[in-house]
Amino acid sequence: MKMKLFGAFAALALLAACSGTPAPKTASTGSGAVAAPSGPVPGSEQDLVANVGDRVFYKFNASTLSSDAKATLDRQAGWLGKYPNVQVQIAGNCDDRGTEEYNLALGERRANAARDYLVAKGVAASRITTISYGKDRPVAMGDNEQAWAQNRNAITAVH
Repeated sequence: MKMKLFGAFAALALLAACSGTPAPKTASTGSGAVAAPSGPVPGSEQDLVANVGDRVFYKFNASTLSSDAKATLDRQAGWLGKYPNVQVQIAGNCDDRGTEEYNLALGERRANAARDYLVAKGVAASRITTISYGKDRPVAMGDNEQAWAQNRNAITAVH
């Protein structure tokens, strides 16, 4: 009796496994699954970060653009030209030295310097907003020059 019952369950399991309709095979994967696009979506923030660069860095107590910063902003201007409907926000940031008021003003000058450069490169000013976070949004923790250098930046984000 147990053998007949076991055989009946095995037959049911076999039929259940075979009853489904197989997914059609695709040329891209051969498995029936549609391949997900690789890489970030064009025009997205991930695309900006991965293919262009989203931040520029500044020297201590400065808001002037270095040649490296200008090169990054040149790439951003080109990317923004390719995606004319994208709006961005540039956030100016500082390291944790100095007063809150001083760092908010310095962060504003840094964000404005990046914005002004993009506008000079042909990006419509109406597509760019700026904000200063001063020292409130560090990207690197620590009280050393390496961390401070990473926190002196302007970050462009798709808005």
